[in-house]
Amino acid sequence: MKTPLLVGGVLGGLAVVSLAGGGGPLLAQDVTVEEYQPRNTLVVPENPLTRARFPFVDVHGHQRGTGISAEAVARLVAEMDELNMAVMVNLSGRSGAALVQGLENMAGRHPGRFVFFANTDFRGVGEPGWGERAAAQLAEDAGNGAVGLKIFKGLGMDTRDIDGERIPVDDPRLAPLWEKAGELGIPVLIHSADPAEFWQPHDPFNERWLELKLRPRRIRPPGAYPPFEQIIGEQHNLFRAHPNTNFIAAHLGWLGHDLARLGRVLDETPNMYVGLGAVVYELGRQPRFAREWLIEYQDRVLMGKDSYNQEEFHTYFRVFETTDDYFDYYRRYHAFWQMYGLGLPDEVLRKIYYENALKIVPGIDRSLFPG
Repeated sequence: MKTPLLVGGVLGGLAVVSLAGGGGPLLAQDVTVEEYQPRNTLVVPENPLTRARFPFVDVHGHQRGTGISAEAVARLVAEMDELNMAVMVNLSGRSGAALVQGLENMAGRHPGRFVFFANTDFRGVGEPGWGERAAAQLAEDAGNGAVGLKIFKGLGMDTRDIDGERIPVDDPRLAPLWEKAGELGIPVLIHSADPAEFWQPHDPFNERWLELKLRPRRIRPPGAYPPFEQIIGEQHNLFRAHPNTNFIAAHLGWLGHDLARLGRVLDETPNMYVGLGAVVYELGRQPRFAREWLIEYQDRVLMGKDSYNQEEFHTYFRVFETTDDYFDYYRRYHAFWQMYGLGLPDEVLRKIYYENALKIVPGIDRSLFPG
């Protein structure tokens, strides 16, 4: 028969626990959920990976091209070699002279290893001719070496026009920009909204409660931002309105928690692709369905990490390439759960790692990849 425990009080930050059978007091730390980090006692086969099976394109990188030293770039390339990262797409390419300088500093020093996406400044939306000027600037940037356009999450969230009104993601005044990207044959990688849980009440039922507790500025209170579904709907409207332009929805379009829905959107939107930046935690917690889904949509998914950290790539490789059970994600506050390996077939890995990027991102050196 089990001896019942009776909690008797708190002493110096420790909970005093007494055995009802008279065995004497026990001391248990008074631990908060933020501090609680249990050590895994599960003993199972482990296959940690530090290098991808195939060379890959990181389609979601961020580096400050201007001001970076030759030594810093060389160190980065050495780390990329260790990971088997053949090419990094720098989404923070900026525009104009800054784009040119960044390309010289990085791609000029290490040809083939870096490609840049340009960025658009949305100040002035509402002025006559803004769309045409933005399109002309994109054409100039492409002529200077940019191979894509990156749109940051401010569009649709808090970016304003000259009248102080929010600019919707599908605002028709921006149409010349998207059409120019299609005309140039370069993709648009766009981040719209944030995880849906950021809009949900910050209460015990929110599975990202810990992240929002530690990063309260990520909470999207009612009235401060448009609803999640509105922003995501605007993004999908944009894709449908410009079928001749390829769009890459960053972060699995924030639908990694509902892959069936994401699949339906992809079925309806042939010019839409998705990137994996910062969302492998969604795939690693549903290994059976995620594996089936990635096999079905293998032609529409691109490898990407976001916020460069060499060691964090290791979790991606382990999720995609192994069938390991119950291992840690690299940021506990993003995923308050464990990862499982998907064991993807080699033909699917090749497409996600590099073939899909070669298909839609011009200017990538094909000689860096098999076949």
